[in-house]
Amino acid sequence: MAVSDRDVTVIGAGIVGVCCALYLQREGFKVRLIDRGGPGEGASFGNAGNLGIASCVPLGLPGVLKKVPRMLFDADAPLKLQLGHFPRALPWLLRFLAASRPASVEAIADARHSLLSRLHEGYDPLIADAGAQDLINPSGLIMTWESEEAFAGAAYGLDLRRRRGIHFETLDGNEARQIEPSLSPAVARAVYIPRLAHVMDPLSLTQALARDFQKRGGAVVRAAVSGFETGPDGPRKVVTDQGSLDASRIVIAAGVWSRPLAAQLGTDVPLEAERGYHVMFPEQETKLRVAVMSADRYIAVTHMNEGIRAAGIAEFAAPDAPPNMAIAKTVRRHAQALIPRLKGEPKSEWMGPRPSHPDSKPVIGRSPRFPNVWFAFGHDHIGLALAGITGKLIGELVAGKPPSVDLSPFRPDRF
Repeated sequence: MAVSDRDVTVIGAGIVGVCCALYLQREGFKVRLIDRGGPGEGASFGNAGNLGIASCVPLGLPGVLKKVPRMLFDADAPLKLQLGHFPRALPWLLRFLAASRPASVEAIADARHSLLSRLHEGYDPLIADAGAQDLINPSGLIMTWESEEAFAGAAYGLDLRRRRGIHFETLDGNEARQIEPSLSPAVARAVYIPRLAHVMDPLSLTQALARDFQKRGGAVVRAAVSGFETGPDGPRKVVTDQGSLDASRIVIAAGVWSRPLAAQLGTDVPLEAERGYHVMFPEQETKLRVAVMSADRYIAVTHMNEGIRAAGIAEFAAPDAPPNMAIAKTVRRHAQALIPRLKGEPKSEWMGPRPSHPDSKPVIGRSPRFPNVWFAFGHDHIGLALAGITGKLIGELVAGKPPSVDLSPFRPDRF
């Protein structure tokens, strides 16, 4: 069936794709959302839930080269690498090291902050229209360190935040435990970010937004996208395991699965799967008062509707390789050391592939090759936080409006 110039197909029904679809509707487009799973059932399902307005600091910081061997191969380190995946990951790691130079880090922090500072501008209208305000908890966040040495090593990252207007309070361990009594006595220093909110159930939020999208006339198609039928003026059909679908305009927002789709359209991006793990503990006797992030254990612990979630670790491996649930047990061990009252066996364990570029920035923009295709992927650890503003920007771009954020740092061809 032929489609009009006002039809848009969004590939990917994670939180980023759903927000893109909603904002495209608001620009007057007829929108179809395609995913092999239901809305929010991929990487969006299992994150820690933090709306990280303070997450302007990239993964790679000056001096990281000295830490990489231990980070990748130490059993308790925050990064893991499947040895068989090393040849594929090596180019990414080399770009990552290059992006960790001081001048690059400052520019990356500026770029991330330009999006994060508009987090609520992007999200609040969508959440209000979907009636999902009860899923947002404005509890604040505590970041912890278990030694003065580790805290001193975090000075540069804290200064990056401070210079970009992020308000936080510096605490000693006792002051931190006054805010969150469940913290381990081992916590020596902490930072409290009072304005940071977290999502009580990321899957439910994505599903609530998807229901609002459908109420507004949007279509959700359950199908696996494998490619495109492309003519001289660009792709005009999306090929799926359910057949080919006509497409006038296309937005690729499929997370880590965006890389092969973009490559088919002539744009090669260094997108890797940073696979994260979580464990869900059943409801405890007392709730956490705030979200907690351990900077030296590299995990986040948040109270959610169904219990307490501990999430963390970054494993470099093929996105569809079997999960290594020994890593989930490492997350559990770290969580119980940080929050000693976490008792009992976890009720569930999970792995999901974060889509990450080596410069810690997403791709947001028009395809360099085809004017009817736009990209919105690669949000690494802050996809939940950036989904709303990413959706707004894609809506503006497809509608031909000037974007409300300078998108030059997020160009698809910057690599």
